[in-house]
Amino acid sequence: MTIPQVKPSAIEQAFPYINHDPTTLPHSVDPFTITTGSGFMPYQVAPTTLPEIFKPLTDLLERMPVLKLDGTPGLLAKYELGEAVKGFPDLTDEIDKVLTKDGKKDLFTLTAIFRDYSYVASAYILEPCWENWCKDPDAGYGIGRETLPHAIAGPMWRCAEILDLPPFLSYAASYALFNYTLEDPSKGHEYDNLRLIRGFENGLDPKSSEAGFILTHIDMVKWTAPLIHGAVKVLDGVDSGNRDSVNEGFREILKAMEVIEASMEDMWKNSKPADYLTFRVFIFGITSQSMFPNGVVYEGINDNQPMYFRGESGANDAIIPLLDHLLQIPMPETPLTKILHEFRAYRPRPHREFLAYVASTTEKLSVRDFSVQDEETAILYLKTLDHVRSFRWRHWLFAREYIIRRTSHPTATGGSPIVTWLPNQLSAVMDVMIDTYERHVKDKATSVPAIDGPIPTGEPDFVATYKKQIVPMMEQVHDQREKLAREVERWCQERGV
Repeated sequence: MTIPQVKPSAIEQAFPYINHDPTTLPHSVDPFTITTGSGFMPYQVAPTTLPEIFKPLTDLLERMPVLKLDGTPGLLAKYELGEAVKGFPDLTDEIDKVLTKDGKKDLFTLTAIFRDYSYVASAYILEPCWENWCKDPDAGYGIGRETLPHAIAGPMWRCAEILDLPPFLSYAASYALFNYTLEDPSKGHEYDNLRLIRGFENGLDPKSSEAGFILTHIDMVKWTAPLIHGAVKVLDGVDSGNRDSVNEGFREILKAMEVIEASMEDMWKNSKPADYLTFRVFIFGITSQSMFPNGVVYEGINDNQPMYFRGESGANDAIIPLLDHLLQIPMPETPLTKILHEFRAYRPRPHREFLAYVASTTEKLSVRDFSVQDEETAILYLKTLDHVRSFRWRHWLFAREYIIRRTSHPTATGGSPIVTWLPNQLSAVMDVMIDTYERHVKDKATSVPAIDGPIPTGEPDFVATYKKQIVPMMEQVHDQREKLAREVERWCQERGV
């Protein structure tokens, strides 16, 4: 008897691991290889220890934080990291020796090494800014160190080459998603069981605002497996013309986003707004920052010419870019959108490739056109857009309350203008929502009576069930759009932007 072979779907052909059990992936593949089981998280929890040859790096990192794990002051508390780096061994040649048992490059371990070197690099170049800020916050950050010793720059640069990442502290591979472990592995990824591996200020205390800031991002991203599963289902459904599958995919996305946004809302209690500006000092980049007017020279690299890299930013996360692409949300052609595109390079290569695939596939399949041709799908599409809006609106509130109200520094950590950048993307999704509602949903939503009770999916009057949600939802969009415009105008006037 011949067993018929199932032909892989288009997405399985492009991403052969997409439906694999993430725990079975070899360490020779990038730790951010995407599966429908791990989402945008690494396929395994990051290692807390490095190969023995890198013990000097581990020792330095344990001594580095303002508040060490044992509660005593570390090097940054005394502004002594710069001195400690003098005489640090140059382990650049050891990077290419980090191999798996079958002789392939161990990308899993190399990412951990990259994480640790990038932590030291950022702390080193920003330590003078930290000292200036601690002694007189009103005086600004001053000037950072303009040269990074080769003992730090060399290994980080080589890791970055192998991993295809910019050689700087990044959101996924350094600061957040590859920077946590589990206090008790048997308890899994419960928030209270998450611990940081590295910290700058007092992030090794899980109750600190620094830890809360990073761990909340991790807690959000841990829910992305069903988000990706739903997105894949939408793409496959549109490709095959299976509308029921498309609708089911959108429902999976909606459920995932409800959980992700609930986790995001916990940021307010996990990380206090008044604490943010302290540990924020260490996650600034070089690009567009007053602290680095001449860039930073990586000693012995790039002919010792200064370089510029963007700082760590939650904008490097892949959740909303995935939905931007899937829903085909057009962005205005502005310098602010150009910055959005530049952030793409700071995501792990698997994230970049997956998002690029989704963008090109949705364009080819015309997912938006397919969605709005049917009443039920159009509503699901609109409600998914609303999650992008509410996510970005909350991000704007964070920026306003954690940063804009508390400092006059004009740029965010990634180098974007602090007042105008987020509204650029937020306004774009609001525009798409208004257009979709007016052209494809409004007549039905406002002409039928609202129905209470559970949603009877697939019924002719499906939209009626959502009337109590849709009309107030769109009223909120218009209200927020007006409020956003007023707030941006006010802050720009006050700051002379």
